[in-house]
Amino acid sequence: MTESAARPPAAAPSVEPRDMRVSPSAPAMVKSDVDAWLDGYMPYALKRGDAAGAVVVVVKDGAVLTQRGFGYADVAARRPVDPEMTLFRQASVSKLFTWTAVMQMVEQGKVDLDRDVNAYLDFKIPAYDGRPITMRNLMTHTGGFDEVQRALNSYDPNGAPPLGDMLKRSLPKRIYAPGSTPAYSNYGTALAAYVVERVSGVPFDTYAEQRIFASAGMARSSFRQPLPASLRPLMASGYKLGSGKPGRFEISNLAPAGGLTTSGADMGRFMLAHLNNGGALLKPATAAQMHGTISRAIPALNGMALGFYEQNINGRKAISHAGDSINFHSQLWLFPEEKVGIYMSMNAGGTQNVSGPIRSYLFEAFADRYFPFAQRDGRVDAATAREHARMMVGTYNKTRRIETSFLKAMELSGQVKVTLDRDGRIQFSASSGMGGQARKWVEIEPFVWRDEGSKARLAAKVENGRVTRIGLDSSSPFMLFEPVPWYLSSAWLTPAFLFSLGVLLLTAIAWPVSAWARRHYGVKATLPPAAVKSYRVTRGLAGLAVAVMAGWFLFASALLSDFSSMSGELDWALIMLLIATPIVFMGLLASAAWNVWHVWTGKRGRFAKSWSVVLLFCAVVLLWVALGFHLIAFDTHF
Repeated sequence: MTESAARPPAAAPSVEPRDMRVSPSAPAMVKSDVDAWLDGYMPYALKRGDAAGAVVVVVKDGAVLTQRGFGYADVAARRPVDPEMTLFRQASVSKLFTWTAVMQMVEQGKVDLDRDVNAYLDFKIPAYDGRPITMRNLMTHTGGFDEVQRALNSYDPNGAPPLGDMLKRSLPKRIYAPGSTPAYSNYGTALAAYVVERVSGVPFDTYAEQRIFASAGMARSSFRQPLPASLRPLMASGYKLGSGKPGRFEISNLAPAGGLTTSGADMGRFMLAHLNNGGALLKPATAAQMHGTISRAIPALNGMALGFYEQNINGRKAISHAGDSINFHSQLWLFPEEKVGIYMSMNAGGTQNVSGPIRSYLFEAFADRYFPFAQRDGRVDAATAREHARMMVGTYNKTRRIETSFLKAMELSGQVKVTLDRDGRIQFSASSGMGGQARKWVEIEPFVWRDEGSKARLAAKVENGRVTRIGLDSSSPFMLFEPVPWYLSSAWLTPAFLFSLGVLLLTAIAWPVSAWARRHYGVKATLPPAAVKSYRVTRGLAGLAVAVMAGWFLFASALLSDFSSMSGELDWALIMLLIATPIVFMGLLASAAWNVWHVWTGKRGRFAKSWSVVLLFCAVVLLWVALGFHLIAFDTHF
């Protein structure tokens, strides 16, 4: 991917010198100091955020520096978190184990990073634009897959289906050419694990036990779901809020992408292996290849390694991976050059999903304390900064998105916007400060901004004078933001859609109210029979259209509130909505046009004529939304 410069202004932008760095003195990174620092932060953070418990592990120079448990593994039983024994679900941190297994296969010559993955499979992944997917694409999340949700997770006590079966029936559609666009994919990771199964001849969970857990000394770790009987008593309860009730054990049906259960101490052992040039897991050259092969979609920002992603901070290289399920939230960071690693996991999301800010602050504060760093950025001149800010204004969508199913309709509330504040500086709705406040972005070099109050950076890719991508260092390099085409932009579609629903609801309500009023006051309708018919049909279909949209809202709410329902329990409702939507919406458009003709050719008042046109507009908007966001479709794939 290349970076093209924007069309230059009359004078080239001036940039003051940047990266003039001073490293202040730091306290010694020793157990006593790290423990005192953690004790000053973690208990307060958990209590303030209504989170249940957490584990934090720090390793340094080939040994565990400290491992600490905070809060409760089981709130009701007052069982404290034990860093050695308490087990946490890892969600997407599990992917690092899959990628380690893949690199073991690469090391043995059984997998080629740049070969078509179909060479290793017993089913076919279709090419896109004539280009096949490679293992390198999968490891950098550039396989081009649409986001898949159906049956991704469940609460089935029987556990997950066989990996191969799940992959074959859940193959997502492709929305990008391989290697072109970062779009995080659970399916892609699970597909890589299936390649490991195929070339090793061993089921992935068994392979992980034999080649990763045993090699690294991880005795309390498992991909098996449900957990083996010996590990079940050690499992932490998971909560949305620490003050709430515990949730059920979450089953990841793509287990290699999100199904690992392990302890903080075992994660410490995994970090030590990677920091020791691969330790017992990988040869030094393989570990260096995995950690150091970086691809950048936007050159100024952090990039993607092979499985890990960069979270460079304070002038230090750092690689990381996070994981979030409904109730468990984890992240791991490695400083390869300093031989330092830090890991944390929480068994509750907390108030307003505070688990994310808690771990972000933990990482940044740890780096500031032990790797302090003062940086003086450059500064783009004011005129150029204003011009660049204006170029950024618009509506954007994530590259990791649901593109081809009815769940695309969530974009109506999920698209993000770049606007300008009163000083002409950009405001990005996808990134706010720790307290939810707007960030103050300052352009430090052409199309690269830093938040005045934090380490966050934002950058844009510009081609032919147009912004084509936006990225955030505080986000992840496997997810960027791209401009939304005008015809699907929520900037105008969302207000038009809500206005249309309001008008149709009023129209439907007014029909019986006006009929009652005429009957009550003895007023007879004077319209011709055909006009009366068009009037009644249009108002009846207006009510049905509102009911259909209410049905979609209730269906989506039920689906997203309990992911076990994504396995097919609500398919009957989905099928009914998919049948009703085109019939009602197309019928409404036809009847609204018919109604306009009768109103405007008859002896009707100005209000009736205006309202008939508004109704026609509303019918067009609803059909536009239904077509553009796949509420009119012919399959139940999502």
